[in-house]
Amino acid sequence: MKIINNPSIENQKELLERPLKQRSEVDSAVKDIIQLVQSNGDQALIAFAQQFDKASLSQIKVTAQEIDAATQQVPENLKNAIQTAYDNIYKFHKASYTVDYPVVETMPGMTCWRKSLPIQKVGLYVPGGSAPLFSTVLMLAIPAKIAGNEQVVLCSPTNSDGDINPVVLYTAHLCGVTDIYKVGGAQAIAAMTYGTATVPAVHKIFGPGNAFVTRAKELAQQQGVAIDMPAGPSEVLVIADESARPDFVAADLLAQAEHGHDSQVILLTNSLSLANAVNEELEIQMNTLSRKQTAQLALENSKTIVLSSIEECITWSDIYAPEHLIINTKDAESTANQIKVAGSIFIGAYTCESLGDYASGTNHTLPTYGYARNYSGVSVDSFVNKVTYQKATDIGIKNLGPAVEIMAAAEGLDAHKNAVTIRLNSFKNNN
Repeated sequence: MKIINNPSIENQKELLERPLKQRSEVDSAVKDIIQLVQSNGDQALIAFAQQFDKASLSQIKVTAQEIDAATQQVPENLKNAIQTAYDNIYKFHKASYTVDYPVVETMPGMTCWRKSLPIQKVGLYVPGGSAPLFSTVLMLAIPAKIAGNEQVVLCSPTNSDGDINPVVLYTAHLCGVTDIYKVGGAQAIAAMTYGTATVPAVHKIFGPGNAFVTRAKELAQQQGVAIDMPAGPSEVLVIADESARPDFVAADLLAQAEHGHDSQVILLTNSLSLANAVNEELEIQMNTLSRKQTAQLALENSKTIVLSSIEECITWSDIYAPEHLIINTKDAESTANQIKVAGSIFIGAYTCESLGDYASGTNHTLPTYGYARNYSGVSVDSFVNKVTYQKATDIGIKNLGPAVEIMAAAEGLDAHKNAVTIRLNSFKNNN
């Protein structure tokens, strides 16, 4: 991995740039896919399955029999591991979620409160391809289950035999998802946006994906369908000092690099000797990976930046706004408390990103590409609407009404003023 030692602040923006996306090519392709799904519905989905997945589909919806068969294929030790992850994720998300908020009496007779109501229809996208992410099912379906969404739709691509990965189906079933469809890519997002004869339209779409999926989600927003967040290729930034073990740091960088060739990993350190040692470990560990080629390509987009202090590393990290931030320093907790921008933070030498990706309890659906500056990771709150309530008694409108009359008149909104005045006058008439 390229090492940049003591760079000037003038080079900061260039050094922290993400890999460029071929936006124009992606945009054109995605718009064509959306148009075909709009026009041809299920027929377009079946044609795309043949084109992209080499699968001949006779039906799009997964049957109960297919789910039962998939369950039989999952080894017991994997089922047990998934159950451990399920329990931790459920525990954390349930504890972090507030359904009802306190009723606040803002003045005598005037009360206000807030309540969480589940979004009625949500869509979950689970990537397939070379690494079917059944862990993403846990991260999306468990919060949906806690939120109590009326309908949960899950779309995922198939293999060439027309089957969704059995572990994805098993995990979806464990989480209570029954509406599962054999649709991948931008066409899945289009189907959940507009609906087809088989796939229902939803109100909000969740889940990671490649540049085509991401662009389709962005376009879905223009049609009034909400999305969890704009997200691009996955990324990790590691802050480490001379106390860090080079093999730990290298392992963390490679764990992220194997996600995809467009992933990016960044190491910020105040130790040139650590930087060199990490590079040596990268070469050693790289040769043990089944996805070695993918990791190598990702490392071409990546770099180690050696700075003068950990404080400077913190500043650079906040500017980068990483999806995942691993802090492997002497006083990691103190360093973590100084961070202002990140999607998810992993504190200390033993807290590898893999724990959060799978089973610690937090969510791995996180803002990438710098969106951690203004977006949060997925939680149960992502699956609900926060509705406010207010209630005025006769005492309440008497106390508050005159102020509202004055304000409405000042804005020239006579009907607003009259809605108050007519009620205040009713008390005079009753006397």
